[in-house]
Amino acid sequence: MGDTCDDGQMGPCLDEDYGLTQPAAESDTRTGHRVHHAPASPPSPQLDPAALGGDLSPSSSSSMTTKELQEYWQGVKSREKPVKLLFEIPSARIVEQPLCRYVMYQIVVIKSGSYDAKQVTIERRYSDFERLQQTLLRDFSEELEEVSFPRKRLTSNFAQESIDERRVAFRDYLARLYALRCVRHSPAFLAFFTEPELRQAHVCLRGGKYARALELLLPALNLQEKLAQHCPALLVPALCAALVCHRDLEDSASAFAMGERALALVRRLRRHKYRCPLLAMLIDLGYELGRPIAQLQEELTQARDAQRGPVSQLSLKELVVQEFA
Repeated sequence: MGDTCDDGQMGPCLDEDYGLTQPAAESDTRTGHRVHHAPASPPSPQLDPAALGGDLSPSSSSSMTTKELQEYWQGVKSREKPVKLLFEIPSARIVEQPLCRYVMYQIVVIKSGSYDAKQVTIERRYSDFERLQQTLLRDFSEELEEVSFPRKRLTSNFAQESIDERRVAFRDYLARLYALRCVRHSPAFLAFFTEPELRQAHVCLRGGKYARALELLLPALNLQEKLAQHCPALLVPALCAALVCHRDLEDSASAFAMGERALALVRRLRRHKYRCPLLAMLIDLGYELGRPIAQLQEELTQARDAQRGPVSQLSLKELVVQEFA
């Protein structure tokens, strides 16, 4: 794969931010000894005039107090530094079925650095991890050379000691994957954490089980928010699905709120298949709730006028239903 990650950045995919790289060692040609060099200091971030409310000239920056400068640089760092995630597998359970027996591992995704009020727990079995590994190897074989995958055993797979060892091994495996920028930005990595629940939610939605669909969608959305920071527009289909569920459960206010979140993401893109159906739904909800809709109507007219080729007549619900059809 070389050194180009799928987010367009060049350089090694292993992020030093995640504490998994070591300083390079070189040989001294005069003595033959190995010399370890400290990592180079990162370049100082450039001042952002807009962040300070105007042009930042030497005279204006010199008038800032030390505390103001410290607060400014902390703000710059917090904007540039991605949110780090921790992966815990605190427990596992054996599932007994008539024709098979397997272990389900409970995975908790935690935002580090502060209290995470939106911790989400999912369950995956060995075959899910194995499928993820095989998918990633097709695209990132070189990057994964140093990432070990827990192997199956011929015996004792259901012994408590073996389960505990594999639980720790899978925790470390996910941490190593997340440390690779190209991997954590890949569709396969995000799909591992969210796709099973999203598929099940869409099955419930198509069957009219909107409350159950929401129970699956909302935790999946929390995971997407954590894992898709590089591309927030990936949340749009799930947000629209939650909107449809709230609407059909006659909770128009919650539906409108979900729609506003989705529209904010859609507006970042020049074209998006959800734009017109989403605007049409928000206009209907806004009219029902007595909200201002003139701007939404104008935006919908402009979006329809800008469409090229055949214009889709699908409603938002029809579009959502097709997502995993």
